Amino acid sequence: MKTSLRCVAALCISAAVCGPALAQDGKAAKPETLDRGVFAGDWVTVGIGAGYGPSYDGSDDYILSPAPIVQGSVAGFAFGARGPGFYIDLIADGNGDKDVTFLAGPLVRVRMDRHSHMKDPIVRLLGKVDVAVEVGARAGVSFSKIIHAYDSLTISSDIQWDVANAHDGRLISPSITYSTPLSTAIFTSVVLSATHVDGRYADTYFSVNQAGSSASGLPQFDARSGWKSYGASLLGGVDLSGDARNGGWGVYSFVSYSRLTNDAKRSPITALRGDAAQWFVAGGISYTF
Repeated sequence: MKTSLRCVAALCISAAVCGPALAQDGKAAKPETLDRGVFAGDWVTVGIGAGYGPSYDGSDDYILSPAPIVQGSVAGFAFGARGPGFYIDLIADGNGDKDVTFLAGPLVRVRMDRHSHMKDPIVRLLGKVDVAVEVGARAGVSFSKIIHAYDSLTISSDIQWDVANAHDGRLISPSITYSTPLSTAIFTSVVLSATHVDGRYADTYFSVNQAGSSASGLPQFDARSGWKSYGASLLGGVDLSGDARNGGWGVYSFVSYSRLTNDAKRSPITALRGDAAQWFVAGGISYTF
């Protein structure tokens, strides 16, 4: 399954429960009277869900996988899952009443593309790719009160490098996220994103060398650096008590579409054996305390 999509799914429920809440009667309260409830202090969200998506970048074979969730904030420092990995925002946001906030901190993630769950018998003949361990950072800025007092617009980017000698490459993933509550219990968010990769990453996951061509019958292909994909996603969360500020149980759902482009799309792995269109859906249940 694509780890970039897992990342957004894992963040879904935490975004749903920590977004600014509306007044209990459905009318907007004045910003100075905003009650953040459990999110005014330290909080943690844990949960479990399931996702259904491509078995690797460019695959048209879909698999079902578990999607655990961990997200929270301690002493104003946010942390959480980013795909099969973890990040920490080292810029403390205080009590969350600022119109402009910044985020920056380290991240680490594991990438298992083309390592397992390869249903395509031809792609399997190319051999497994080792598990990548990517270390990097995330940075961005968030603006509150874009359309009304409770929404936000976040512009951010991740950058990471493989340190496990799997692809030895670099990825840059910018994104724009608009988030807004619809009531005290319902939250929605729209994300636009893209991913740029260097030549080593592209060569590992999308090239077909002479040995691979002889083993699989696919034509040789030399993938180069460039924009790998772009996409959009829609996510939403519902607090089961009717008020997210109380914490407790919640549910979420998520749908995403991304499209491979440039050499990631032209590679025989995608063009002949897979699909440039990549869909992902997920859902689950969580608990916030």
